[in-house]
Amino acid sequence: MFKYIIVLAGLVLAAAVQAREVPVGDFFKDPEFTDVTLSPNGKYLAVTVPLGDRTTLAVLTAAEKKLVGKWDYGVNKHISRVLWVNNERFFMYVTEKTGRFDQRQGLADVYASNVDGTRRADIPNGGFLDVVDVLKDDDEHILVQRSIESAFLFKLNVYDGKTRTVATAPLDQGGFVVDHEHKVRYAIGQMNDLKIKTLRRNGDEWETVHEDEMGGGFRMPRGFDPSNKLVYMVVSDKGEPSRTLLVDPESNKSTLLSKNDNVEPNGELMSSDRTELLAVRYMDGVPYYDFVNKQHPESKAYAGLINAFPKHVITFRGISDDGRYILFRAASATDPGSFYMFDRETGQARFLLSNMSWIKPEEMADMRPIKVTARDGLTLHGYLTMPADSDGRDLPLILHPHGGPHGPRDEWGFNPEVQFLANRGYAVLQINFRGSGGYGNAFEKLGYRNWGTTMVNDMTDAVDWAIAEGIADKDRICTYGASYGGYAALQTVVREPTKYACTIGYVGVYSLPLMFTDGDIPERESGRKFLKRVMPETREEQEAQSAAYNVDRINIPVMLVQGAKDRRVPISQYKALLNALTRAGKPPEKTIVAPKEGHGFYDFKNQVDLYTAMEAFLDKHTAKR
Repeated sequence: MFKYIIVLAGLVLAAAVQAREVPVGDFFKDPEFTDVTLSPNGKYLAVTVPLGDRTTLAVLTAAEKKLVGKWDYGVNKHISRVLWVNNERFFMYVTEKTGRFDQRQGLADVYASNVDGTRRADIPNGGFLDVVDVLKDDDEHILVQRSIESAFLFKLNVYDGKTRTVATAPLDQGGFVVDHEHKVRYAIGQMNDLKIKTLRRNGDEWETVHEDEMGGGFRMPRGFDPSNKLVYMVVSDKGEPSRTLLVDPESNKSTLLSKNDNVEPNGELMSSDRTELLAVRYMDGVPYYDFVNKQHPESKAYAGLINAFPKHVITFRGISDDGRYILFRAASATDPGSFYMFDRETGQARFLLSNMSWIKPEEMADMRPIKVTARDGLTLHGYLTMPADSDGRDLPLILHPHGGPHGPRDEWGFNPEVQFLANRGYAVLQINFRGSGGYGNAFEKLGYRNWGTTMVNDMTDAVDWAIAEGIADKDRICTYGASYGGYAALQTVVREPTKYACTIGYVGVYSLPLMFTDGDIPERESGRKFLKRVMPETREEQEAQSAAYNVDRINIPVMLVQGAKDRRVPISQYKALLNALTRAGKPPEKTIVAPKEGHGFYDFKNQVDLYTAMEAFLDKHTAKR
């Protein structure tokens, strides 16, 4: 039995006190780091460090946190991910980002290096390659896949980047699953007609296991059990949230391992030898792990750590190949999070790093999962954050829709914008409207063609719920969002012209027709397919779902924020709404255009100025009447 001795350096568990007004900059300055990864032998930590217009990398010794090496690829270059390929070497995925809300611009450049900075190399076409298997028994090679006009599997030399083809599959886009002997067993991917296929290797041939339309069901093999005969399979029949099965490929008999009726899995825990599935992670309200192999020694260690941090959510970020060292993060809605290293041999968890050590959790506001029934009976999930020192009644409320909209969702955890607004006295409502990710393909598909109709109705229904519950003062409700959230912030006003006191659109879409011609989405074939799949089909419908074509229904104060260099939502979107409002004789009350910013502001001063102006705008229009 392990004895857990938790060293709580940097972890504050104090009771809530009356909230002070936290300086705006405390919420928006760069965290001390963004991610930590553990080397396979547990000796090194790779730490990504944001520095305003770039994200750099530092490698430290795990024991002493002694600096071993540093990497910096310049302005707007962000090391977004680190992959260890052996005990001394890792790959860095470097993307160009010009805005805070950019996922990434273009494909990643991939570079390799030893921990001490020696033997640096570019990996040619690395952005097109996804790692399938790091080949623990071969320090020089890994298996990678490429998905362009077909699916290819290569063996890649991690020192010089040279490749040789191992397998192909008849998919227009797709990837592979190999067994513990590195043999190709499955391929899964997409065809040009947007159908999703799963193929099984049978001798020298591929046989179809499953095929369905985009947004429908799927069968996704994840790996093999210790016998190397049974496969862990994530399955959805008709687009409902998927379940995890253990499947015999020969008989097709299966055993249910884990499921959640509301949400998709959003992570898993494998044993240190990568042969056994230990747990499946879900984000159903507050995140949790569903342990499917409770008797495994590593499962007991994981469960013990979860129990040792009762006021936090634990995310496990790596385990050494020998199973001794476990890297994990403890965080909550009020705590930005800290990383720890647990030594199973000594039973001790040692503090490593805090994301934002200047944030005091006892000054932050709790985030509560909520459930709302939409007008058509659909169940919606979301979150409500209320000021820490309020009684939760008759509050000014901000409807804060997320971006995306398809794929992303709002999640439980520390959110700087939400905490800033709550600290200033606002209740913040976040609802995962239909079309959001994480609730199954069928739920996401309900949003297709309906960006400005039923998706917005879901937001309105959530606001009505908050009013009926006595939480929100119906005369002091505003909307604020960024990207698709900026679109929704204005479209909610178009749909409900008398419900809101003010609205703020930040790098938002205001003309759906412009999405087909402007910005980086229509520049790519995948982007054009995306628009064709999710946008209203006719020009008339697109205009009907666009704020820029419906300014006659906007009769409340408007604030618009834009980065002049935004490539995802270009400034033409901002100008379309600005010009339409001005022509109608009701120009925006407040506008901010930052000449050097992109899709969301990076510069610290620009962020402070933005949120200071936002606070003044909201305060002006939600004052007690």
